[in-house]
Amino acid sequence: MNRTIFDLQAHTCKCLSHPKRLEILYELEAGGKSFAELQHATGLSKANLSQHLGIMRDRGMVVARRDGQHLYFSVANPKISQACGLMREVLHEHIAAQQKLGGFAR
Repeated sequence: MNRTIFDLQAHTCKCLSHPKRLEILYELEAGGKSFAELQHATGLSKANLSQHLGIMRDRGMVVARRDGQHLYFSVANPKISQACGLMREVLHEHIAAQQKLGGFAR
């Protein structure tokens, strides 16, 4: 059982290892957005955004719904946004601690 969960977790984390995918998730945290809105917010080309969203859909990170000619995306599970938010908090705290010590170490 644990092995399966660890394998799935690693597979999911690979999806989250790209900065643009994290940015897409961040953009979707406030609610669903159209493809065009995501493209404008991220600055990605249509082809590149489509590729990222396809990967994220395959991994169950985002879901899509069609409304006429428009495609809207949203985070598949609110816990995904919570997990990403917690990680950003950890990183902000890490940066703040490093700055207090006189430098930032990656």
